[in-house]
Amino acid sequence: MNIKDIKIAYFIGIGGIGMSAIARYFNAIGIAVYGYDKTQNDFTNQLSAEGFNIHYHEAINLIPKEMIDSPENTIVIYTPAIPPNHAELVYLKNKGIKLHKRAEVLGIISHNSFTIGVAGTHGKTTTSCLLAHVLNECGVNFTAFLGGISSNFESNYVHKTDGKNLFEKPITLVEADEYDRSFLQLSPNIAIVTSTDADHLDIYGAADEVKKSFQDYVYCLEKNGTAIVKYGLNLSSTNQLITYGGNAKANVKYIDVNIVNHQFEFTYTYKKQSIKIVNGIPGFHNIENATAAITACLLYGIPLLEIANAINTFKGVKRRFEYIINTEKYVVIDDYAHHPTELIACVNSVKSLYPNKKLIGVFQPHLYSRTRDFADEFAAALDLLDECWLMDIYPAREQPIEGINSEFLAFKMNSKVRLMSKPNILKNIEEEKPKLLLILGAGDIDQLIKPIKNLYA
Repeated sequence: MNIKDIKIAYFIGIGGIGMSAIARYFNAIGIAVYGYDKTQNDFTNQLSAEGFNIHYHEAINLIPKEMIDSPENTIVIYTPAIPPNHAELVYLKNKGIKLHKRAEVLGIISHNSFTIGVAGTHGKTTTSCLLAHVLNECGVNFTAFLGGISSNFESNYVHKTDGKNLFEKPITLVEADEYDRSFLQLSPNIAIVTSTDADHLDIYGAADEVKKSFQDYVYCLEKNGTAIVKYGLNLSSTNQLITYGGNAKANVKYIDVNIVNHQFEFTYTYKKQSIKIVNGIPGFHNIENATAAITACLLYGIPLLEIANAINTFKGVKRRFEYIINTEKYVVIDDYAHHPTELIACVNSVKSLYPNKKLIGVFQPHLYSRTRDFADEFAAALDLLDECWLMDIYPAREQPIEGINSEFLAFKMNSKVRLMSKPNILKNIEEEKPKLLLILGAGDIDQLIKPIKNLYA
């Protein structure tokens, strides 16, 4: 498919973080964009404000007639979260209109560009947003499709055209999603892999299959491409492979990690180059993310000092270690962490920053299957908190699993845990005003952010 032939783009599930970024891309290049989503959310509201035509009911009559009349000039993109019996999906398929998954479209868009793909079961969103920020600050032209809202750009889509071109081909930066093996649609020139922990076992079935998919992703590299892989993941490549991490055996290392005035500092070393970095956002895990991003930028030929200065001004990503309240008396941090490894990294970082404060965490488990598959690991991670306020499981795309609920998880925990609904959480915050509060989860827990912020005002 040639993008130049497309006149209309229709999105089924337009309100997702990844889908809305592609919708913005099509709109930016002059293609008429229409879309459906099951629920109205912040993304759909923003898209509607930008002039996108969106509806919220499965309604065949709301599909633009011109799509059916000229299918050769139409592209239909759907998210894997859409059920196969969705009325509009079935109708368009019966009409002979080809349907594309989001990842396939990203592959089409990036096909004729120099592509940087950032993959990992965690860390990919922050790393890709950080890369976008560094490229922008260093005056490099690029297009980025991000899996989160960058606080520097206030968007999940970035298209910079007023800078310099590093290559003959344009640069496309893509967050490479492992869900449903989507990232295997890409052929990156640079492939970053931040982590390969077991996740999405409802799709993969076993941890070994998750690992295998990341290995397959590295094999998708273009000829003469480069893989930048966290040390210890034991991935191989027929192309150049650079490992990074805190281990002395890594090709690229971060050393001398310190916390100064609530900022994380470290020294970056690669071959004969070394520089002190003041990370723009806190967290031990974000030192690793920064190390991967810096290495990719060095491969472009960007001077290390310019990269270091840009890293320092990175504001982070919405819902990734995001300060909601940050005063001498109160600190409230919001984080998207929904996997045990992410929880451990986030909680340990907060405790290192504020070692003398009682840490209360509000956690909303995400998916019944994930809670079941990693119950012991979740319990151990949440036990790192001084106190846990545990919400009901957010089901997302799943039906309930018998015996799997928050009580099941709480029973496995050793620390103080209290089962709470959203109203009770707000009531407790109003009454107790925790001095250090951590909000954790990937479901609809973000709906608590504004009310909590108001309670501390």
